[in-house]
Amino acid sequence: MSAVYTPESPSPQPRSDVTVGLAAILRMAYEGSSLWPLWTELLARVTANPTDTAALMDMSIIAQASNNRDQSLELQAAALQFDRVYRRPHGRGDGLKVAAFVTLGDFMANTPIDFLLQGSDIDLRLCFVDAETPDLSFIPECDVAFLAVGESAENRPVLANCARLLAGRKVLNGDAARIAGLTRDGVSDLLAGEPSLYAPAAHRVGRDDLARLAIGLQQPSELSADLAWPIIARPIGTHAGQGMEKLDGREAASAYLEGRDEQQFYVSPFVDYSGPDGLFRKQRIAFIDGRAFPSHYAVQPHWMVHYLSAEMAERPERRAEEAAWMADFDTDFAARHAVAFEALHRRLGLDYFGIDCAEAPDGRLLVFEVDVAMIVHDLDPEAVFPYKKPAMHRLFAAFQAMLASAA
Repeated sequence: MSAVYTPESPSPQPRSDVTVGLAAILRMAYEGSSLWPLWTELLARVTANPTDTAALMDMSIIAQASNNRDQSLELQAAALQFDRVYRRPHGRGDGLKVAAFVTLGDFMANTPIDFLLQGSDIDLRLCFVDAETPDLSFIPECDVAFLAVGESAENRPVLANCARLLAGRKVLNGDAARIAGLTRDGVSDLLAGEPSLYAPAAHRVGRDDLARLAIGLQQPSELSADLAWPIIARPIGTHAGQGMEKLDGREAASAYLEGRDEQQFYVSPFVDYSGPDGLFRKQRIAFIDGRAFPSHYAVQPHWMVHYLSAEMAERPERRAEEAAWMADFDTDFAARHAVAFEALHRRLGLDYFGIDCAEAPDGRLLVFEVDVAMIVHDLDPEAVFPYKKPAMHRLFAAFQAMLASAA
């Protein structure tokens, strides 16, 4: 999809700040509806009024859903030249007024709060901040505020500014420094020493370090005592498994470097967390006000488990596992890892966060990643995943209850 959008001087025409929003647009995409009619309608609005910033914001979501990240960011930037606050009323829109501090970025840049408010009547205002935002005088009156900016290299200056902007204010998830600390190595350091948890150490290394491994001038144990072949390597600043590979030895390290041009990487020990049947199982769990809620559970034969590539829709036996995990979560998985869950909440000190995890061979909770911006949603087709919506709506209700309590 392409569009011509040249921001000009502000038009005398009134601008609406009400957006269709992330959840509604992605629901259309998941259900197989064409996004082209909506794109055409939004483009017509922008053509008639180049400062229709709500239309630009919705176009940016469509561009991202169409795998055009660069165009999505350009559309957001164009909109933010004129407006920094966007309204997304849920239901009747006459409930709590919630201000969420967000920043320019893709779907993984901010907490997916639009999904978390599904089923409510909350009047959401997305308030965009950046590293240069001088103050919060532009924020509308609200009942409760939430810091939704996630950890990333791009967001680090934004979070540093948020720490200044939010100092002394009552904001859920408002400790920007704690969010900024959710790097790969930051999480492993933060959780070190908890006997119920295992977050494999993530070591920052340069390209030259990997090159020395590749030609045999250095062994993994010389980088850190906990490293031995195989190791996991990934470029710093990536998510969702981008650029992540298991390196079994020198040849694999050499081939890996030939296919990458990044200069900085994380390396970690490889943990074989497969079950007796040889399959790997990974869970996503959301923590809300200290309580754990299941988000999804994926099973596949490859060690790098992703829900979208785990053939969950095609494998009824895998869906049956996920359904049982969700149904028995409080009395089984959560009970088994209650000490680990308490340690996570205590050490992280955040009102809301998510983890990707598994069970280590020794029974500990194996933590792969901690983030406040992990995608949680209820978009999976009910005919195939009848157990998902009830579980997700319990999660959403808990998030909304936390907002109400804070308000």
